[in-house]
Amino acid sequence: MTTQPKLIVFSAPSGAGKTTLVKYLLQQPELNLAFSISAASREARGEEQHGKDYYFLGIEEFKNRIRNKEFLEFEEVYKDQFYGTLKKEVERLWALGKNVIFDIDVVGGLRLKSKYPERCLAVFVKPPSINELQKRLKGRKTESPEKIAMRVAKASTEMATAPQFDVIVENNDLEKAKLKSYNLVKEFISQSIKDEEE
Repeated sequence: MTTQPKLIVFSAPSGAGKTTLVKYLLQQPELNLAFSISAASREARGEEQHGKDYYFLGIEEFKNRIRNKEFLEFEEVYKDQFYGTLKKEVERLWALGKNVIFDIDVVGGLRLKSKYPERCLAVFVKPPSINELQKRLKGRKTESPEKIAMRVAKASTEMATAPQFDVIVENNDLEKAKLKSYNLVKEFISQSIKDEEE
């Protein structure tokens, strides 16, 4: 049985450290990972580049693509602010023989898991506490107090979804979290899987 390319999903409340873990895993060549670039309906911010950080589509184009069923998953995170995973993006990376890694919100992560139950490893990154999360978000100095309060409020709901994921990685100690994540991914990608129906 050959090992097919897999999906590795990292989801977490904002500030839990999922992006740091994903970047670390992408630097390990033996894992053969490629990053799935999400689509967004918003404009690029700061240094962000189309096709590198996100596919910036604009609201109308995003809605058209929803109607054309071009997404594996999408969500309206805030009013008229959509994010999603294009089917084409995953197919492009699989065609290169890569395992695809995602850094997406909990709703999107669980949707991907339900679409590919055997082929997807869904990892929930858990912060030490909501207070610690708040501290990290403030420390970034990238968002207003209102935006931080909104993210913290959302985090409580997101934390409640943790048991629905395949595995929880607690990010109290970054080095330990990196090692645990690495071992989980390495073991998962080495497993054979049954062919799944689309």
